[in-house]
Amino acid sequence: MPSEADILAPPQRVAERVARWETFLDGVVPAKKDGVGANLLISTWNLRAFSDLTKAWTTPDGASPKRNFTDVHLIASVIRRFDVVAVQETRGNLRALRYLLKVLGDDWAFILTDVTLGKEGNGERLAFLFDTRRVKPSGLACELVVPIEQDAGVSAGELERQFARTPYAVSFLSQGQTFTLVTLHVLFGESAAGRVPELKAIAKWLATWAEREFGWDHNLIALGDFNIDRAGDPLFEAFTSTGLVPAPQLTGLARTIFDDPGAEHFYDQIAWFTKGQKHRPVLTLEATVGGHINFVPDLKGERTLTELSWHISDHYPLWVEFAIPGP
Repeated sequence: MPSEADILAPPQRVAERVARWETFLDGVVPAKKDGVGANLLISTWNLRAFSDLTKAWTTPDGASPKRNFTDVHLIASVIRRFDVVAVQETRGNLRALRYLLKVLGDDWAFILTDVTLGKEGNGERLAFLFDTRRVKPSGLACELVVPIEQDAGVSAGELERQFARTPYAVSFLSQGQTFTLVTLHVLFGESAAGRVPELKAIAKWLATWAEREFGWDHNLIALGDFNIDRAGDPLFEAFTSTGLVPAPQLTGLARTIFDDPGAEHFYDQIAWFTKGQKHRPVLTLEATVGGHINFVPDLKGERTLTELSWHISDHYPLWVEFAIPGP
């Protein structure tokens, strides 16, 4: 079994596989740019059950978990393409995250919540991974906890309990631009209709909270797994009910590796408020391009999609590039 130090020295076959994967990614995600034409690359990725891992380059038959050292290198190749990545489904066991950070190197850092306890919390954390050469925290880090009171903006009739996994907000500074990211993972529940109250409450609370933050003149971006089935359905309407606008660059893209062509879900989102909406932070960064990273053709091999989901994920990474305004 490889030692902890061995993860930084992959065998040749793994190094060659990662190199091929890096070549593919070169043609999918824009390069990081400073100075004239500077950009900011923001991503969200639900990494399925990102917790423990098997300390081997190939997982033996019958071993659990399926995720191994090779998978961590492939995941790291994706993460390092961005400046900040919101990660959902990080769990209480941080072994996979710890090894991921070793592969990413000393220029990478993370901020994350404590474990969400209880059946609905699923033992999950919400996390941000960021490239410290281009991004640094600018002071704010908080969970958005909702008082279930009418005068607090969300009434008991709209949400009868606290969020199953409370949204997590962190502000960052990059190249003179301050922005606040709010990440969340909406409870999937037993039915789509059961998700509507939480989505409505999140949308309403974000709008109210954003108005309080207006004086800071921060860019505010919501991102994560909202578990929305389709554009235009009641879940989508609840999510956008207070003015959140999903990134148009991501329209029509599959969110999970199990999505069928023409029947894509709308689970994962990157969204923001636009102009003309009360006293809310309006996005001053220009969203240029965006997309997802379809890792299935390159990384599936002879495995089933379900097997692939335990090695990498069942969700695609979503990303948006923002242009940094000139001085």
